Amino acid sequence: MGAVATAEDVVAADTLRITEIFYSLQGEARTVGLPTVFVRLTGCPLRCLYCDTEYAFHGGEIMSLEHITTQVAAHRPAYVTVTGGEPLAQPNCLPLLSTLCDQGYEVSLETSGAMSVAEVDPRVVKVLDLKTPASGEVARNDYGNVHYLTANDQVKFVICDRGDYEWARFKLDEYALGDRVSDVLFSPSHEQLAPRELAEWILADGLQVRLQLQLHKYLWDDAPGH
Repeated sequence: MGAVATAEDVVAADTLRITEIFYSLQGEARTVGLPTVFVRLTGCPLRCLYCDTEYAFHGGEIMSLEHITTQVAAHRPAYVTVTGGEPLAQPNCLPLLSTLCDQGYEVSLETSGAMSVAEVDPRVVKVLDLKTPASGEVARNDYGNVHYLTANDQVKFVICDRGDYEWARFKLDEYALGDRVSDVLFSPSHEQLAPRELAEWILADGLQVRLQLQLHKYLWDDAPGH
C-alpha cells in the first residue's frame, strides 16, 4: 500500500480528495427536486453542532480532475453541486468548479461562511451558509464574503431556535441580503426545530425569505449517496 498523500501532494498533483460522487434529487436551494450530480469533497475546518455529514471529515479517495469529470459526465446531468465538508478547504476546488462550468453544467457550490469565495468562478451559483449562534461556529463567519455575492447566488441560514431566527433576521437586514441575492433560505435544523414553527415566525414577520426543508432527509432519511 502506498503512502497517504499529504495536502501538498494533492495540490501539486492537481487532484482532490473526494468522499463520494452520486446522482440524486437536489434536496435544497432553488433547484430543489431536480436531478443533480453531487461531488462531495472531503474535509472541513468547522464542527457545527448539527452537522449531518461528519463522515466527510476524513478519509475519501484522491481523484484527478479528469476522473471526477468523467464520473459526473456518465450521468449526463444538467446540474452539478460541489459540496462537502467544506469544499473550499481544498484549493483545487476552484479549478474543478471552472472545469465543470466549461463543460456546460449549471454548477452550484455549497459552502460555509468561513472560507473566502473571492476566487470562485462567477458562473458558479454560490450557496453561502452563514452560521447561526446555535451552530457553535458563528465566530467563523467571514462577512467579507457578502461583497462577492451576486443576484445569481443564495444565502442559507440553518435555524435551530428562536434566537437563531432573530439573529438571521438581523443579518438579513444588516446586509440587505434580499436585494443582493436571488434567494434567502431559512432552513429549520432537522428534528431540532419544527418546520411549522419556523413557517409561522416567517409569516408573522412578513419576511421575504424561502422556507427550505431538506427533501433528501424525508425521501432517504439522509443516507449517504442521496
